[in-house]
Amino acid sequence: MRAAVLESVGKPIVVHHDVEIIAPRAGEVRVRVHYCGLCHSDYSVVSGAFPAAGPIILGHEASGIIDSVGAGVTHLAPGDPVVLSPLPPCGSCYFCLRNQHSLCVNGMGLATSALPDGQTGLSRGGQAILRGVGLGALAEYVITPAAGAIKVDADVPLDIACVIGCAVQTGVGAVLNTANVEAGATVLIQGLGGVGLATVQGARIAGASLVVASDPIAARREAAHAFGATHTIDPLAQDLGTEIMRLTANIGVDYAFETAGRAALIESCLALTRSGGTTVCVGAPPLEENVTINNVVIFASTEKKLCGCLLGSCNSPRDIPRLVALWRSGQLDLGSMVTSRRPLAEINEGFADLAAGRGIRTVISI
Repeated sequence: MRAAVLESVGKPIVVHHDVEIIAPRAGEVRVRVHYCGLCHSDYSVVSGAFPAAGPIILGHEASGIIDSVGAGVTHLAPGDPVVLSPLPPCGSCYFCLRNQHSLCVNGMGLATSALPDGQTGLSRGGQAILRGVGLGALAEYVITPAAGAIKVDADVPLDIACVIGCAVQTGVGAVLNTANVEAGATVLIQGLGGVGLATVQGARIAGASLVVASDPIAARREAAHAFGATHTIDPLAQDLGTEIMRLTANIGVDYAFETAGRAALIESCLALTRSGGTTVCVGAPPLEENVTINNVVIFASTEKKLCGCLLGSCNSPRDIPRLVALWRSGQLDLGSMVTSRRPLAEINEGFADLAAGRGIRTVISI
């Protein structure tokens, strides 16, 4: 099959035509991938910010059609359209039984770049190829546990539905699941890439009364307004702290979301969250960046809360249908999230767009 393979950091990705993939085993499905969005987590592997071995196939925000199913899979059949999740819940581990499906043991594939049993199911010339960020969907086919392929109706456009897999689950989920933002709340979002703009949409859907979106790129601030931000701020031209205090009568926001993956922005969010408020770490900073926290100032005297967030605390078999329903009702804009479409042959150009901050989401057709 065709697949975009990163042999090692610093080298261009190469599209090979002779990658081999296994047939689905018990509990698994094989999906013919049609579209895959490019996420910053993928680029962090390409750039070396997140260390990973090679060769590796990236891509974890995808949609396609079921090609074949393994033994025991009865709820999916060849021909079914699906949105893929990089965190397929097993439904029976310690975390799944406590409704913390994004922490499922199956999700270790994000770190191991393999299937739950440690195999990758991918090879070329006898050499194993890793499944980047839990899926490896920049390829014609992908193998996944059946819980990672969520069926959607045939009229759902797969070229925009793919962004539900990561950007939308993560951003909207951070608001509705992780933070559980209530109507009337005040919200700050720092970083307006695909995940950040999905977070803006989540805040609007939740009924937040104040949604402040901060990013130095003007086009992203304009998009944030279109997606529901009540105010946008250029942090290079305006003092974010001064503006937040002005807009909240010197109280601070109820909820702050850091979606760019920068330690300094996490610290800024904590500072601008009100006493008793919540900061959610949605982005993933480089491993060498550390957050400095004064325990007395942040926690002991103000009762502020700092939350982690993995894939928006989503249970994909439950939340992907909910997100599709929000799209159908007009509350969730998927189409405007996709600002560029490229064929698999232009994968390096797609990542160059991402690195330069051009557009919101580039979707690769495969």
